[in-house]
Amino acid sequence: MKKFALTVTSAMLIAALSGCSQNAPTTETKDKSAMAEKVQQETNPLLAEYSGPYGGVPAFDKMDLSLLVPALEKGMEINLAEVEDIVNNPEPATFENTIVPLEKSGAELGRVFTYWGIWSSNKNSPEFREIQAEMVPKISAFSSKINQNEKLFARVKAVYEGDEFKTLNSEQQRVTWLTYNGFARNGATLEGEAKKRYAEINQEVASLQTKFANNVLADGENYVLYITEEQLSGLPESFVIGAASAAEQRGEEGKYAITNTRSSMDPFLTYSDERELRQKVWETYYSRGNNADEFDNNELIKQILKLRHERVQLLGYDNYSQWRLEDRMAKNPENAMELMQKVWPAAIARVEEEVKDMQAVADAEGADITIEPWDYRYYAEKVRKQKYNLDSDQVKQYLQLDKLREAMFYVAGRLFNFEFTPVEEGKVPVFHPDVKVWEVTDLTTGEHIGLWYLDPFSRKGKRSGAWATTYRSYTTYDGKKTVLSSNNSNFVKGPEGEPTLISWDDAETYFHEFGHALHFLSAKVAYPTSHSGVRDYTEFQSQLLERWLTTDEVINNYLVHYKTGEPIPQELVAKIKKASTFNEGFKTTEYMASAIMDLLYHTTDPAVIDPQKFEKAELTKLGMPEEMVMRHRSTQFGHIFSSEGYASSYYGYMWAEVLTSDAAEAFAEAPGGFYDEELSKKLVKHLFAIRNAMDPAEAYRLFRGRDANVEALMRDRGFPVK
Repeated sequence: MKKFALTVTSAMLIAALSGCSQNAPTTETKDKSAMAEKVQQETNPLLAEYSGPYGGVPAFDKMDLSLLVPALEKGMEINLAEVEDIVNNPEPATFENTIVPLEKSGAELGRVFTYWGIWSSNKNSPEFREIQAEMVPKISAFSSKINQNEKLFARVKAVYEGDEFKTLNSEQQRVTWLTYNGFARNGATLEGEAKKRYAEINQEVASLQTKFANNVLADGENYVLYITEEQLSGLPESFVIGAASAAEQRGEEGKYAITNTRSSMDPFLTYSDERELRQKVWETYYSRGNNADEFDNNELIKQILKLRHERVQLLGYDNYSQWRLEDRMAKNPENAMELMQKVWPAAIARVEEEVKDMQAVADAEGADITIEPWDYRYYAEKVRKQKYNLDSDQVKQYLQLDKLREAMFYVAGRLFNFEFTPVEEGKVPVFHPDVKVWEVTDLTTGEHIGLWYLDPFSRKGKRSGAWATTYRSYTTYDGKKTVLSSNNSNFVKGPEGEPTLISWDDAETYFHEFGHALHFLSAKVAYPTSHSGVRDYTEFQSQLLERWLTTDEVINNYLVHYKTGEPIPQELVAKIKKASTFNEGFKTTEYMASAIMDLLYHTTDPAVIDPQKFEKAELTKLGMPEEMVMRHRSTQFGHIFSSEGYASSYYGYMWAEVLTSDAAEAFAEAPGGFYDEELSKKLVKHLFAIRNAMDPAEAYRLFRGRDANVEALMRDRGFPVK
């Protein structure tokens, strides 16, 4: 309930307010009203309780946009009714009569937002965007009604500050604190005009963020470069086949489509010999949201930053970052920036070395150029071949999507005791033919754990990138609920009958997102709020899982040539491992530039910020290399401007990477290596199963016996350790 669209808490009883009026209704009137409401819920599949096998599954086969608005409106009505039931309880506030009903509330609305998430991320359309624009302010207003409900907050506060709190178990105490803190940090303590203005700002920000995201999506869809056979020089066969297929899908048979997505842009810039085309693709991709047209995001950034700043000032904070980081591992922006500053000098120093190597190759070839941003990937690949005799396209021949999925299942079996079994097609509804489903069970007992949905391929209407989510989380407080987890990617689909081949970076991302799914599937917590994430910690588990891609068991058994079926040669494996820190300057710098800019945007007076000037000026101060740009330039930085999930928290990937590097060293030192049985048990128990039912820093100490240190990260990246 408290988190509505982000993580709506699950299942609750319906409190019918439909009969309330000045005059008490008759029993007959109440019965008719209740029956009408029941009929409406049953006939709208977006509201209905999940049915079917595996404890119930979403009715993805019954999704119809015409149902969305009435479902949202009814879901919010039901949720507000539940809140009224809680606040009107005449008994003194307790955990059982206040916190538990809050945990149960919002089930109908939560189910609606499951479908909303599919339409938003996997099946976006102009029709949905119209609904989104209409409903987002209403959803924000609904959320404010709950967050600013004084009687509700008073009851939560009474539980948090009461004598009963000391008698609760550790998870119940943390859930109570998280609930109290969520209200206190979101306007519950405000009064009068300040409270009203806070709610108004929430609605305005929500609308602007939605528009920002849709503008980036529009630029991603509107800009497609079609090239001809004469312009394919340097491009590997697998990419050419995918580009031809993408063009054919868009009605341009005989041409080759370079879409405005990272999965298309990145390999094109790596392999294409056509420098002018590389520049065009680079400029198009990095100009998203910055084309001085109807989809331009510069003004939206200014408005979002000003409103966020005004809102936190109402709560007494100096800037947005202070408010955002208060309950994160970093605690404040100074600590987050301190970590960035420890790593930044080594990163840009490495970039300087990389550029020198690339310029030397260009000069030796007589290219008569100075390395520009659209040259970086292309010449880095040439350096890779020269330094390590390693050809990325050669490696790609051994990276089949299906085989990598089998490898992930193998790792899940060894570490988590999970078994993945394909669900028969048609048994579980899906929202697109590309989506496949697996049942997850305990290898030893056969106990059903949950389902895993996979939507792997890029298509029109699907947002870029890769992500994981849940359609239902594990809880036990109101009867055991099993997990419905999901992974989503944007790989370029191989032609009919051919395997989909991906790059090494994409393979790491595949494992990364699967790490999130394993985090969902391994949960052993009682309450929905225990699933609320600490942003600079939740990336740790998924980043750590990337390390199993390079274990011998995975390499020797699952990396096989897509044509011959032969295992990847050991000499090629040796080259991959030797080159593991190659181009680390580029990867670290492009990420950190975005993370630092995020912190700067949210610690600077927004009145003086003009996004393009600010981005350029601050990166110049940092000594940003001219040969590259931020991974996410300001006008397309959806992590921080299309929602507040990562706002002032993009640094969290690096914070989590410190934990990752430190934990990876623990496995490297263990007797059984990365498959050490005892350490794996500790990993699952303390770092995966616990979710947010315990302070993350305490959980990590239980696993490692101490705090993590940054030196492990520096060693991992091949940077000098002082």
